[in-house]
Amino acid sequence: MNMTAGVIGLGSMGMGAAVSLVRAGITTLGLDLREEARTAFAAKGGMPAPDATTLGRLSDVVLAYVVNAAQTREALFGPEGAVAAARPGTVFVICVTMQPADAAEICDRLIKAGMLAIDAPVSGGSVKAAEGQISMMASGPDAAFQRAAPVLDAISATVFRLGEAPGAGARMKVINQMLAGVHIAAMAEAMVMAAAQGMDLAEVHRVIQSCAGNSWMFANRGAHVVAGDYTPHSAVDIFVKDLGIVAATARAAGAPAPLSLTALELFQQASKAGLGRRDDAAVALHLAGQAGITLPDDGNDRSDKDKTP
Repeated sequence: MNMTAGVIGLGSMGMGAAVSLVRAGITTLGLDLREEARTAFAAKGGMPAPDATTLGRLSDVVLAYVVNAAQTREALFGPEGAVAAARPGTVFVICVTMQPADAAEICDRLIKAGMLAIDAPVSGGSVKAAEGQISMMASGPDAAFQRAAPVLDAISATVFRLGEAPGAGARMKVINQMLAGVHIAAMAEAMVMAAAQGMDLAEVHRVIQSCAGNSWMFANRGAHVVAGDYTPHSAVDIFVKDLGIVAATARAAGAPAPLSLTALELFQQASKAGLGRRDDAAVALHLAGQAGITLPDDGNDRSDKDKTP
């Protein structure tokens, strides 16, 4: 396939996208500050880029998978950013969770620089990212989607087209993260209550998945609690950030968000308790500690800062 893609940020989601592109036969450059991430990408057939400038100059499509809006601006528009060296018409796909106003501003800057921009935050977790099966909540011009089609097809199962205006994808991701964060908090509360009553957590997890109280997050993150495995597929600190975005967006919209604010407080407490870089299901460990209950815990802290659910 005569196309080159560049991925900025090789955390769990970015690495999954980059490896999916390689698997699809697309020449793929990857950039990350961590040497171990660059080495792992090279071992899977990718080409580590020395800097964002080089990546931007060589890529037809650039995907940003960094942590927040500030890192996105630095990677794209900073002194060694990707945009200055990119060819006019290069498609930039912004896969970062951020406030809608930030997404719109970044996309507008890209357009003024002669680029095509897609506001496209993603969901599905690290496993689906590795399989090229994520969902994308995307907005941007048709020309951008057409040009980036081989890349989007390689990394996603579904691309939800939400119009042309930048920020529409970010607004949808805020709603997703609102629900995801609240559901993880509810999962943690339920599992700790079950443990407090001496219930078998594996049985609770199995039964509830066939009942009305189930959610995707209960099924997925509840399994982490049952196994005592808090390997950070998405870390507590990610939800401190994302629910902070939810809270700010709710304030700006004048929308009440009491459950989101309560969940945010729980994630903040868990982070302050030293659980910030463990899997987001570790909020259950924090609640268990408050109750004087011991949950299964393998004790491993295999952390990665760049994790997105």
